[in-house]
Amino acid sequence: MNVLVTGANGQLGLEISNLRNQFSQYQFFLTDVAELNITNFKAIENYVVEHKINVLINCAAFTNVDGAEDATEIADEINNIAVRNLGKIAKKHHLKLVHISTDYVFDGISENSYTETDDTNPQNVYGITKLKGEQALRDLQLENSIIIRTSWLYSAFGTNFVKTILKLSGEKEEIKVVNDQVGSPTYAKDLAIAILQIVPKIKSNVIETFHYSNNGSCSWFGFAQAIVELSKHNCKVHPVSSSQFKTKAKRPNYSLLNTSKIQQKFAVEIPNWKDSLKECMNSVQV
Repeated sequence: MNVLVTGANGQLGLEISNLRNQFSQYQFFLTDVAELNITNFKAIENYVVEHKINVLINCAAFTNVDGAEDATEIADEINNIAVRNLGKIAKKHHLKLVHISTDYVFDGISENSYTETDDTNPQNVYGITKLKGEQALRDLQLENSIIIRTSWLYSAFGTNFVKTILKLSGEKEEIKVVNDQVGSPTYAKDLAIAILQIVPKIKSNVIETFHYSNNGSCSWFGFAQAIVELSKHNCKVHPVSSSQFKTKAKRPNYSLLNTSKIQQKFAVEIPNWKDSLKECMNSVQV
C-alpha cells in the first residue's frame, strides 16, 4: 500500500516516519513543502499518479496559532485551500484520505468533553481555517476518508510545549503557566500509531470525523508541573490566569476531546497522557 504523507517534517509526520519499520506493509512517500507544495493541485496530482498512491495522510498545517492572526491568507491557503485540493484528488483517484484537524474548532465554553457532533465555533484564525478545511472535505462527499481532531500535540521533534518547558525550567528558578485552560496533551507517536493501525479499517461511503487525544485531562499548568517533575529540574511552576498572560489569539478554556468513538469503531487503545509524557521525555533532546 503506497502512502503519501504530507507535512512530513512536522511533529506527526516525523513520528510516522520513525514508525516505518514497524509498519512494513506500507511503502511511505514522505513529503514536505520542499518536495511537494500541496497548494499546487497539478503538482499533487502528478505525484499521486507517478507514485501510484493509495492512501493520503495530511499532516501539513499552518499551526502557529498567534502567527495565523496576522498571516490569515497563508493560514487559509494551507489549512483550507490545500486541504480541498487533497480532497479533490482523493475523490478523483479513489484514495483513502486521513486529514488531521484540531480541538481549536470548538469555543471552549462546554463543561463536558467535546464529541464529534458538538457544535463548532472557533475563536481564532487558526481554528477558523482548520474548520474550513474540514468543511471543504465534507462538501466533496468523500468515501473511505476520515478527519481526526487532536489536541495539544507534542513529541521529541520540533518545537512544542514539552520542549519549551524543559528548556525554560532548566534555565530559570521560576516560571508561570496558565491554569484556566484545560485539555489533554497528545503524544504525536501515539497518534501516529493509531493512524497507521486504522488505515486498513477505513471503509465508509461518507467522510467521518473522529477525536484522538491521550486519556485524562489537565491544565497547561498541570502539564508543565508534570514535565518539570519528570525532568527533576529545580524550578517552581506558578499558576496564572490567561488574563495575565495575553496572547494574540484567543484560546479555548476547555477543549477536552471525547475519544470514545474512535476507540469503539477501530478498537484503538489510548494511553494516559502521563504515561505517554514519560515515554516521550526518555527520548527528548532539548
